[in-house]
Amino acid sequence: MNIKQALKQKNKLVQELNQLVQRMVINNTVIEGNERPYSSKETLTHVYKKIEEINVLKTQIHRANAPIYDKIFLMSELKSLVKHLKMMECMNGIDSDFYGRRSETSTIKNSEISVVERDNEIKFLESRIDQLQDELDEHNFMTQIGG
Repeated sequence: MNIKQALKQKNKLVQELNQLVQRMVINNTVIEGNERPYSSKETLTHVYKKIEEINVLKTQIHRANAPIYDKIFLMSELKSLVKHLKMMECMNGIDSDFYGRRSETSTIKNSEISVVERDNEIKFLESRIDQLQDELDEHNFMTQIGG
């Protein structure tokens, strides 16, 4: 199985684990005399088995991704920077209120990075992120893990 398939399988196993934990919690206590649909003790045994499956698969994925962690980490940091740049104010000129009115207390703002420069930087970073994502997608498709 390749990494792409392993990631899908991991997500499926995590979903199954969550369902088992929920089943265990919901069915642990019942009103005396009522039927217990599922045994929490038996379900806990299945939970431990599912955790072990997830652990093995995540370890295999982790080891297979070792050669590209630099790209994974770089992409994460670039995404964070883009998020911050998108929130950065780039106002130049007199500050006015929501309705465009100026007051005696209006201030003059001067941004070092203009809105055009910011937008160009974001465009460049998003292009680099796309390039890194393509490289990761190829790695995930081409790299086989486990047995």
